[in-house]
Amino acid sequence: MARIAGVNIPTQKRVEIGLRYIHGIGPLTAKKIITQLGIDPTRRVSDLTESEVIQIREVIDRDFLVEGDLRRDVAMNIKRLMDLGCYRGLRHRKGLPVRGQRTHTNARTRKGPAKAIAGKKKVTK
Repeated sequence: MARIAGVNIPTQKRVEIGLRYIHGIGPLTAKKIITQLGIDPTRRVSDLTESEVIQIREVIDRDFLVEGDLRRDVAMNIKRLMDLGCYRGLRHRKGLPVRGQRTHTNARTRKGPAKAIAGKKKVTK
């Protein structure tokens, strides 16, 4: 099992797909890395030689911000917005959608499961 940037890459996947398991590397970045190193995109991770794995590791370390560093950077950006007290920071603090989505309906991913309204009982005469 190849270990790149602290992540175990699945051996039975194609190299292009396996690189996406690293946080911060998506389809375009994976394709860019493979073409830069001249690796066939149809090859499996298990077919890579040790030198090719080392080359991939070096390219990722040199050119891209991935895993822990990227997560820390994103968390610091969110914390900065919250400390400033700007609109986006307030939305992050309240756990609501940040990018202008509606909240009257939908937004259940950010808001969590629906809560029942307590205290409202029908009065019958």
